[in-house]
Amino acid sequence: MKRITASIICLALVPVTALAQAPAEPDINARIRQEEANHSQIMRTMHYLTDMYGPRLTGSPNHKAAAEWAIKQMKEWGFENAHLDPWDFGHPGWTNERLSARIISPVKDELSCKALAWTPGTNGTVTAQAVQLVLPEKPTQAEMDAYLTSVKEKVKGKIVLAGKHQAVKVITEPTPRRISDDQARERFDPNNANAGRQGNRPGNREQPPQDPSKLTPRQINEQLDQFLLAGGALLRINDSALDHGQIRAFNNRTFDVTKTVPTVVMRNEDYGRISRILADSTPVELEFNIVNRTYPEGATSYNTVGEILGSDKKDEVIMLGGHLDSWHSATGATDNAIGCAVMMEAARILKALGVKPRRTIRVALWSGEEQGLLGSQAYVKQHFGSVEEPKPEFSTLDAYLNIDAGTGRARGASVFGPPAAADVLRQALAPFADLGVMGSVANKGRNLGGSDNTSFSHAGLPGIGMGQDPIEYFQYTWHTSLDTYEHIIEDDVKTSATVIAALIYQLAMRDEMLPRFDKASMPPLPKSPEPAPGQPAPATQPPGHE
Repeated sequence: MKRITASIICLALVPVTALAQAPAEPDINARIRQEEANHSQIMRTMHYLTDMYGPRLTGSPNHKAAAEWAIKQMKEWGFENAHLDPWDFGHPGWTNERLSARIISPVKDELSCKALAWTPGTNGTVTAQAVQLVLPEKPTQAEMDAYLTSVKEKVKGKIVLAGKHQAVKVITEPTPRRISDDQARERFDPNNANAGRQGNRPGNREQPPQDPSKLTPRQINEQLDQFLLAGGALLRINDSALDHGQIRAFNNRTFDVTKTVPTVVMRNEDYGRISRILADSTPVELEFNIVNRTYPEGATSYNTVGEILGSDKKDEVIMLGGHLDSWHSATGATDNAIGCAVMMEAARILKALGVKPRRTIRVALWSGEEQGLLGSQAYVKQHFGSVEEPKPEFSTLDAYLNIDAGTGRARGASVFGPPAAADVLRQALAPFADLGVMGSVANKGRNLGGSDNTSFSHAGLPGIGMGQDPIEYFQYTWHTSLDTYEHIIEDDVKTSATVIAALIYQLAMRDEMLPRFDKASMPPLPKSPEPAPGQPAPATQPPGHE
């Protein structure tokens, strides 16, 4: 009797939270699948982020409106601590409100263009003769100076085509849209020496060493801007150099509208037509009306954060996210409203099922990714620090999951960490082999670039990037005028949300955190220079599109 009484007393002294620790639900994967199949919200989320608020350029009113809508939506789903997390972008916001372009002589027709971000408008309609400058290739400074001097009298009051027309090859063998199961299995096989390699993302291509006597593309571009501004040119036109009418417009790298003339990127087909007419010694007259606006308040940008609070391990955090900002040539659907929608949906599924995660699940929608992973870097620096200079929260982040390669379904994961970390993910993903998910591999890369998971890896934290089917992302929608809602494959994004919901649930319920590198085994920081503030990190822009 005394032993029973003592047992009861000891039991009474056990913390309530310890008794409340619930094991992972045995049928959770089936319930997750059913919730997404029967009650998905992902396409509605996509509609709002693209049709209602796209494009979402960092610092623009559209981006902030999209972020505020996401906060409202997460609150309606029952998320907690939903808020905007500010960081210093340091540049004004910018939007294009109107752009019309026409050739009015020797023929009349519309022209397809997009404004280069952070460039000025035309202050009304401008009509002028076109002139084409064919700059020397890879010039020295002396060669550049000599060329600009030779054309100094040609640009005043003119609309300038900057560069020769780029011949774009006709694609006769389209890139595969899907990864076969065998290919995915090899890619995420830890015993494969080439595991984790997913081909060249645009901008990741290895470049030959730069001849120090030659100007870089960026230097050429900056000097041409200065020359046109000083020479009284009315407008600059760049060739998109893409096929099928695509336009990819980035930004004036100074972010200062006073340092360039109004600038557009024109579809390759229109640029070629004008070039050929000029080459035939026939004058060309063009007409433009561009209205651009800047917003000083955009110098403060925002990451968007919402949580599902944990229970006995609530101070430990599983993060998942994508970048909410986009370029402005289209509505930013595959890059990367879809990543945001998938991650919001994954967390919504768990909230709708009423599960009680042990760890806190935190959704983060970044801004400034397209300008160099700036928002996620700012967040990591503020909240976690780095393994070299850790902040108190550094030890509490279990992992960060990222998706940012278009509409293709998730096929596997690559985690910054030891092989044991990939083993954990592989076990959690194994029940989804029927959906084409083929495992996980570990990596040691601390380079910034690609997407926001590398902001975490760079700091020494477990950043996880989800590998996906390519579909047409790098061929057609990446940063282009085709990046719209119509290019979303509903079944694929639902599959990704289902898989990621299950993965974060398993991570949130484990007794131990995901294995990570300790200080002794932590890979060193890369020796290559990091991107300057406000400039794209490696892999965010392809060569030749400075």
